[in-house]
Amino acid sequence: LFADRTSCRTLLSNQLRLLLSSFAYVFFEHLRRTVLAGTTLAKAQVSTIRLRLLKLAARVVVSARRVMFHLSTTHPEQALWRRLISRLTPL
Repeated sequence: LFADRTSCRTLLSNQLRLLLSSFAYVFFEHLRRTVLAGTTLAKAQVSTIRLRLLKLAARVVVSARRVMFHLSTTHPEQALWRRLISRLTPL
């Protein structure tokens, strides 16, 4: 997750970038082991999960209390998104 890219000028900026990349990697690994267990992405790499779940077109509606993502009704990963949301909702 871009941990090898240290293109900022200052050491502190590069350190923050590496910290955020490390956090994102650990988050996706936890997501893969717990929430995505039993799905097609259960053994996927972090880059594959990022590509199939996050890099998609959606309409974002922001209100005072919530952020809503409106996905296409023909989205190929629609069932996986519903499973992901249902497992994350109790948290």
